[in-house]
Amino acid sequence: MAGDAERVYPADRVILREVGLRDGLQLTQSFPSTEAKADWIRREHAAGVRHFEVGSFLPSSRFPQFADVRELTDLVNSLGAHSLGLALNGRGARDALEAGVTELTVVLSATEAHNMANARRPREQSLAEIAATVRLRDEARSTTLINVGIAMATGCSLAGPVDPAEVERLAEACLRAGVDLVGIADTVGYGGPRQIAELCRRMTALMGDRPYIVHLHDTRGLGLANALAAYDAGARVFDASLAGLGGCPFAPGATGNVVFEDLVYLFETAGISTGIDLEEVIAIREILAREMPDEKLHGTLAQAGLPKGMTWQAHAA
Repeated sequence: MAGDAERVYPADRVILREVGLRDGLQLTQSFPSTEAKADWIRREHAAGVRHFEVGSFLPSSRFPQFADVRELTDLVNSLGAHSLGLALNGRGARDALEAGVTELTVVLSATEAHNMANARRPREQSLAEIAATVRLRDEARSTTLINVGIAMATGCSLAGPVDPAEVERLAEACLRAGVDLVGIADTVGYGGPRQIAELCRRMTALMGDRPYIVHLHDTRGLGLANALAAYDAGARVFDASLAGLGGCPFAPGATGNVVFEDLVYLFETAGISTGIDLEEVIAIREILAREMPDEKLHGTLAQAGLPKGMTWQAHAA
């Protein structure tokens, strides 16, 4: 289904994916109502966002923040946008396929230590389950894309540095298993621009015409610099979270994702169109401030504002 992946992620533009509804909410102590989440999605869609990670397919009794994942999937699909869902096991994958997400993400860690902590299984077993998920999708005659996100791709807070050749090996194994997409995640903000650029050059060569995803965290303040380094090395699809919410519960020291609105600003001021109305996206932060008043919101642009005299509509596609 590589052709479908290229249609969803055309190579001639930068695509920013909103992951705040899933990754952004997995560690927060509170979360928006379903109505507020729907407002978040509709307003970002009106601002030009077309890719939304709607949640995780996990037991709602343990993860109430994702109890409405099917409703949000339906909403995103009804808008003609791209709905992403995360599954951690076979049951979650079946639920996601039944819900009709247009892309299903499964996670594989670059290190054995984190894979055991996060998935409670060795990496080779995770690879076997990835192949089983592809078969499940194919047997269901589903058009859902399957993406493997490789966590800790530049370094691991449990195991230390990661050889980019190992990430490349895992990505090749995922492609052999039949997945449509591979993502690389700097889960704990371990890498700097040089490491990110080297890894993305390898991924660009490996994937050829296929898109791949870059998922960055701003743990040590290098998220935006790493994004630009990734772009220069060939990456075109990036994850980010409104107000920089997010983090990994099984990664000591992990903090939030790259701030969505700051990433839009980075690319637009570099002359790289995102097709997103930045002023509208910044305004959507008020939903989070109202619905999650005790949660810390991040982002330098929201604090400083746009430079005086900048007319943002001229930048939006």
